[in-house]
Amino acid sequence: MPFSYTEIIDRLCLEPLPLEGGYFKRTYESSQSIDLNKGYEQPLGTCIYFLLTPAAFSALHWLIEDEIYHFYLGDPVALSELSPQKGLSKTILGQDLLSGQAVQHVVNKNCWHGSRLVEGGEWALMGTTMAPGFTWEDFELGIQDKLISEYPEHKTLILELTREQD
Repeated sequence: MPFSYTEIIDRLCLEPLPLEGGYFKRTYESSQSIDLNKGYEQPLGTCIYFLLTPAAFSALHWLIEDEIYHFYLGDPVALSELSPQKGLSKTILGQDLLSGQAVQHVVNKNCWHGSRLVEGGEWALMGTTMAPGFTWEDFELGIQDKLISEYPEHKTLILELTREQD
């Protein structure tokens, strides 16, 4: 790579992403909001930059809205999704379209998902877009024991994409 992930963090003013992991910066939040009778309003749309490193992965999490991933630069990322309807699916985000990597991928609402660099990778810069926009009220962090009890056949993956909770 022509530059390091620390240079990207500095250049884009990225910060650690609470709970989920990785580094991020919100780059867009709609000035309009919507009330979907959830007890709170949310922006019509949001976008973020999102950076992964070998030490910073995206922990399994659940959103009640669709999330669109965009791959920008760096090494490939393995995005894993778990749902009762589809079981486990994996998508490799990256620039090598001829080998089946995706530069854009939609994770449907109500699906556990998390990601990490493909082994040997140094960093990956991505973005995500949501409409309606992201709110913390719509976010649930995966808990190891609960996920393992729901998906025992995927215990290894769950242990790789969750953090121990107190």
